[in-house]
Amino acid sequence: MNEHRPPASSTDPRPHLAVVDPATGQPGRTYEGHARPEAHAIIARTRSAFEKWRLTPIEARAAQMRKAAEVLRRRAPEFARLMTDEMGKPHADGLAEVEKCAFNCEFFADKAADFLARRPVDVGGPKAFVTYNPLGVVLAVMPWNFPFWQVFRFAAPTLMAGNAAVLKHASNVPGCALAIEEVFREAGFPADLFRSLLIPGRDVAAMIDDPNVAAVTLTGSVGAGREVAKAAGGALKKLVLELGGSDAYLVLDDADIDKAATIAATARMVNGGQSCIAGKRFIVLKAVKAAFETALAEKLAAYPMGDPHDPATKLGPLSSVHARDEIHDQVVRSLAGGARLLCGGQIPDKPGAWYPATLLTDVRPGQPAHDDELFGPVAAIIEAPDEATAIKIANDSDFGLGSGVLTGDPERGERIAAEALEAGMSFVNANVRSDPRLPFGGVKHSGYGRECADFGIYEFVNVKTVLVQG
Repeated sequence: MNEHRPPASSTDPRPHLAVVDPATGQPGRTYEGHARPEAHAIIARTRSAFEKWRLTPIEARAAQMRKAAEVLRRRAPEFARLMTDEMGKPHADGLAEVEKCAFNCEFFADKAADFLARRPVDVGGPKAFVTYNPLGVVLAVMPWNFPFWQVFRFAAPTLMAGNAAVLKHASNVPGCALAIEEVFREAGFPADLFRSLLIPGRDVAAMIDDPNVAAVTLTGSVGAGREVAKAAGGALKKLVLELGGSDAYLVLDDADIDKAATIAATARMVNGGQSCIAGKRFIVLKAVKAAFETALAEKLAAYPMGDPHDPATKLGPLSSVHARDEIHDQVVRSLAGGARLLCGGQIPDKPGAWYPATLLTDVRPGQPAHDDELFGPVAAIIEAPDEATAIKIANDSDFGLGSGVLTGDPERGERIAAEALEAGMSFVNANVRSDPRLPFGGVKHSGYGRECADFGIYEFVNVKTVLVQG
């Protein structure tokens, strides 16, 4: 992190990344970034580290990955505080995020050898098998909302497969980016195997085009996904995209309303609603709509805004005042379009990026709460007359990341989840969440490719056929 940097030229000045405390609006630390030539030099060194790492036995890779889990757990309070300072995550949520990263490291340390084992194929004579070889340097463009988890979700399987990695993190979490680099270095990984590039978004295309980059993964907005897809496609490089979501949950007429409301509130309020897989649209059958409105409003009342450094806080500030103003504008325009406000919806009179838990009902097409992604603590209730219409409303979206079914009949829910909903993930009587053991990803404008599980580790390997004739 303290490497010598050559002077940047006047045409390639070093960027400066300034942190702003979302809870107070006060400026925090400013980080000096990498000029474009420096970033390319780092990628070149990462490629050199890959050449040795790819030959490292997988058991040795696993030992290093388990040490990374140990570092994460030992420094968890420090990392949670860093997340709070940079993007406003409540301290308890930060601790849970770090623990999830540690579990992820251990999962791939334990499972990678099985996932990557040669797979024999019977072709009726010659010896034939499939083997999995690393690709090289994977460039990751990652968002701020889960600043540790999003990175480790890609990094653990990528490094266990024998690849190297460079990270272009969101500009508002530079401290998290450098801290993650430190985790791998402290765990004993080669110094240049995982590096963080503190560069502006405008430099990403040039990094994708770097001949030392073999593949790209991005988690972010649809707009960012389009730009990265253009650059990766033009360079003919493998790409995984995990983009936005407008996750729909069906609340059926046989649901236990109190339980359904509890799940819905949990799904909506994860990370203050700033999650691609947070529940956003609750499509409720008409027979239970009134009861569900009352129950969900009561559950959301259990998420008062509070100091994100307080371990008891469940709803901190949003990531920025700009993000807060955007979601408030969506609420205002939805109300103007005929939605009803059941709770929240008012900007508090204090500094920082604060917004309360908010519930809208009578949400219909044409309103932002119906048509767009709501990235904050705002839930939308949409009425449906029957199951078939509810499914149609859920699928009538550009997004297809997560989805849910809340029902008193698990078999009914399983049928709908498995066969009817157009999404990469469908959970019955539970809120959608990522898990290292389950493939994660979406369809439609929510992206393509998968992270986590064996599917995730196969995204960045050469699935090679080998045939040996005796």
